[in-house]
Amino acid sequence: MKVDVVRLEVPALPEYLALARMVVAGTARIDPLLDDERVDDLRLIVSEACTNAIEAMRDRASSNDADGPDADGTDRDRAVAMRVECRLGASRVEVVVEDRGNGFDPEALDALPSVTDPSRLTVERGLGLPLIRTLSDEYDITSGSTGTRVWAALYAAAAAPPPDAL
Repeated sequence: MKVDVVRLEVPALPEYLALARMVVAGTARIDPLLDDERVDDLRLIVSEACTNAIEAMRDRASSNDADGPDADGTDRDRAVAMRVECRLGASRVEVVVEDRGNGFDPEALDALPSVTDPSRLTVERGLGLPLIRTLSDEYDITSGSTGTRVWAALYAAAAAPPPDAL
């Protein structure tokens, strides 16, 4: 089985977020396994995972401020840490986003209020991983002291796993 892979490594800075979304969406459309709505889901998954990577790298840079800025006075070189990969298979599209942040425990995150709870309207952060979990057909989040890896797969409609398989 042939698998096409596109890899992108960019600074973990907000101005590269649109590029990551564009590369993944464009790659997913090369061999259109997914309809436009699912490509939008994929774009949102990448956006949330990359935003988390950018924040993780910002936090890591803050904890390493004792090192001072780079020779040119910026911290840009230390920001080169976000990797995005998109794989086109025969029946699914996979995306991987990796950072070199400090990591976190995905199971220790605070639970969000139910969508029917009025207090949910005050929640402005912490929706990224729940969105990734909801929009993906399969996903895996691994994190440790050397960084975080988010993997998500979206199946072509004809190849989608049965609902009880997830």
